[in-house]
Amino acid sequence: MKIALFTETYLSFVNGVGTHVKTLKNGLEKLGHEVLVVCALPGIKKHFIKDGVLCCPSMSWKKVYDYGVAKPISPTRFRYIKNFAPDIIHIHTEFGIGFSGASAAKLLKIPYVYTMHTMYDEYIYYVVPKKLTKIAKKIAHFYGRQLAQRASVVVGPSVKIEDFLRSCGVLKPIEIVPNSVEVDLFNPEKVSEIEKNNIKKELSLKDTDFLGCFCARLGKEKNIDLLIKNWKELVKDNNNKKLLIFGDGPYKEEFIDLAESLDIKDNVIFLGKVEHKKLPPYYSICDFYITASLSEVHSISTLEAMASKLPVFHILDERNQNQIKEGVNGFIYKDVSEMKELILKYENMSEQERQNLKNSTRNSVLNSGELQLGENMIKIYNMALDNYSLKKKKIRI
Repeated sequence: MKIALFTETYLSFVNGVGTHVKTLKNGLEKLGHEVLVVCALPGIKKHFIKDGVLCCPSMSWKKVYDYGVAKPISPTRFRYIKNFAPDIIHIHTEFGIGFSGASAAKLLKIPYVYTMHTMYDEYIYYVVPKKLTKIAKKIAHFYGRQLAQRASVVVGPSVKIEDFLRSCGVLKPIEIVPNSVEVDLFNPEKVSEIEKNNIKKELSLKDTDFLGCFCARLGKEKNIDLLIKNWKELVKDNNNKKLLIFGDGPYKEEFIDLAESLDIKDNVIFLGKVEHKKLPPYYSICDFYITASLSEVHSISTLEAMASKLPVFHILDERNQNQIKEGVNGFIYKDVSEMKELILKYENMSEQERQNLKNSTRNSVLNSGELQLGENMIKIYNMALDNYSLKKKKIRI
């Protein structure tokens, strides 16, 4: 099968959608399928294909981590896609590239699958002033609904996305395909002691430090301010705790200022943007992963931490609880006191108990690799082809 994947962001960005598309591409190719990724790339003037990726000129969106936003209509882009001759198109974005994917599917008379990865209500503030939020949400809901209603199959990584699509007015069935993780890349056994010691030296960390970490775009939707305030309570009587925060974003300086104002700047370390393939050694020096975010639908960063043998401490999220299995790959906390109690309990486990939990955590994602994702999506693509064929027959009748 020839498959074209459309995404606004790809390899050059630390981003869940880009990582997901890369993992999907790898899985599909290992299964023998031919894949073309169509993505926006700021800073280029002409379209070009390299390593199975069609890079499209785009404007840099400074407010959102310098992502690129491409024009929705491009005759040049369409010629490249037509020459590839896909059997099916899979859209992973709602912006310019996503629109061009839907348009290409219509012109080529082939089906498209639409995966919604993000609940955009959480991100409207990046785009419009607060007073325009209400109308912006209506527009976003309308656009998402249109993409979904015209797709042959709609996909979401969790029931949380299904709920959001229903709130947008999408009536058709929604297939749940959980996100996947590059299990081999995040295998801590592949990280050398020299690499780990070099990172600890670089960050002035001691062997006695108990390290938590969090990886994300540094925006207010990730609840990082709450995480930092909770960390203040944790280190009151336990000063050996350090929180490593990987990522960049519009609120980075504000979060740094918050840590300084709470007098815990030595306990909260901001590492900035870390290239995706360089993340594994950083995860390997940590003891656990922690998040207070309620904006996730099925967090890839959390999966990467699990693959790195890091139990996850996750704030209670009623519609995204399935990712964490209590005592198997992490713990769910409701408030700061419960968070503190659970972390201290984990720290006070015997070395063998902690190791057992770490092994269990990695084992929980071993069946969530790129091949499994590829196999799951091939089923979806075949469903889409059947739906499209049936629709054409009905139109003829």
